[in-house]
Amino acid sequence: MNLRKGLITVIALTALAGCDRREAARPAAPAQQEARATAGTIVAVGDSLTAGYGLDEHDAYPAQLERLLREAGRPWRVVNAGISGETSSGALSRVNWVLTLKPDIVILVTGANDGLRGIDPKVTEKNLDEMVRTLKERNVTVVLGGMKMVANLGRDYTRAFAAVYPAVAKRHDLILIPFFLEGVAGRPDLNQADGIHPTAEGYRIVSDTVLPYAIKAIDQTPPLGG
Repeated sequence: MNLRKGLITVIALTALAGCDRREAARPAAPAQQEARATAGTIVAVGDSLTAGYGLDEHDAYPAQLERLLREAGRPWRVVNAGISGETSSGALSRVNWVLTLKPDIVILVTGANDGLRGIDPKVTEKNLDEMVRTLKERNVTVVLGGMKMVANLGRDYTRAFAAVYPAVAKRHDLILIPFFLEGVAGRPDLNQADGIHPTAEGYRIVSDTVLPYAIKAIDQTPPLGG
């Protein structure tokens, strides 16, 4: 990532912390789609990058991912449980609520706001560990979405932050998406007019990135909640 893209990424990610915290978690699919036959349930947990801040529900990545899965012959329901402005501590505080959605798989993408606030990466790692442990105790397959901070935040911090996700994935034997925003971060043409959140096209790329990891999780998951 060059300096220009890095600066744009910092600006874009910084705004995640200022997004409306009151935005409720919401299902990605309309009610009538829930009546369709499903093989299982995926719950997408995260901040505004998951919630799809500024877009209609059907343009956020969980809804786009569900469409891609169905096109691939995998009729899995994908629930959008993203809340804008949330840190990993906030995600941890509602992990038991996530379980009430009866997920077979959770795609966990959280921590960007931790990095922007300079929270000790050890705190983020501890929160991720506790969330993963709780989910796995309930036989939920976890896909972990990796996040990165740019060098502007300091080389030591950047390295420590980036190391959190592979460390947690290795410790818990998780499916790891190396960088959730691969191909989208730092590209103004794939972000909304505010230069902050991905457009529908940006989320199409995100969904394409997530798809093979979701399929891998499906292939190793006996449906429990679907």
